[in-house]
Amino acid sequence: MSTALPVTEFFAQLWKDYTQITPQAQVIHDLFKESDGTVVNDHVAFRTFAGTPICLDNLEPIILSLGYERQDSYRFVSKSLRAHSFIHPDPEQPKIFCSELLVEELSGDVQAIIQRYTAQIQAETLAPSVFWSGRHWGMPSWEDYQAVMAESEYGAWLLAIGVRVNHFTVSVNALTSVDSIEAVLTRVKAAGYAVNSVGGEVKGSPQALLEQGSTMADQEVFTFAGGNEQRIPTCFYEFAKRYADAEGVVYQGFVEANADKIFESTSAR
Repeated sequence: MSTALPVTEFFAQLWKDYTQITPQAQVIHDLFKESDGTVVNDHVAFRTFAGTPICLDNLEPIILSLGYERQDSYRFVSKSLRAHSFIHPDPEQPKIFCSELLVEELSGDVQAIIQRYTAQIQAETLAPSVFWSGRHWGMPSWEDYQAVMAESEYGAWLLAIGVRVNHFTVSVNALTSVDSIEAVLTRVKAAGYAVNSVGGEVKGSPQALLEQGSTMADQEVFTFAGGNEQRIPTCFYEFAKRYADAEGVVYQGFVEANADKIFESTSAR
């Protein structure tokens, strides 16, 4: 698969879509841009449903067509997820983390709900624009959303929000005004934003070569099928600090234990 879309344009389109439902991201981005001049994006992340025309295996070729290569694979057993991370040969380009919900591992009732919606997905030739395409199905009912939420927050989020970037990530390494996740989160909280405290505000450690933190997702009122209006989580902003290994090489991968807690950033609060 080939594409004429430059990778810089890909991320510009993602940012445009992302900030429309994540207004906190633009505010926080500008906060650090004012003190640091530039804000470097470490990575973005996406969610999708396995066993559908937009499954991870079908999205991967699009990511590769942007010049990326697969970096590693991950499995989150307790959340019924699998994922791949991707890295670009140009170190200036952000990494990409793409996961999918293994629907077949959920209860029969929840599988049936999700499949009722994913059956609406049209099989088509996928393009980079799929990553800001939103729902490929009708808005779920509030009852269906809640039923899926009881087993998979990830699944409920995806059912309502659709395929779009789940978060951008500030590279703390590239900041000059602060040099720690703790200092970043202090500024974010001072600006009035809640941070994800699951497993501690800072996930990871220098020993693990990666520390991460994040806001809690913005919330927006959506009209569910049937007319029920409810305020639900949309997307969040993440912060990552990477450390060098014994050979002096800065770690570029992801840590499953960290990511497992970062997923909680879209939980309702």
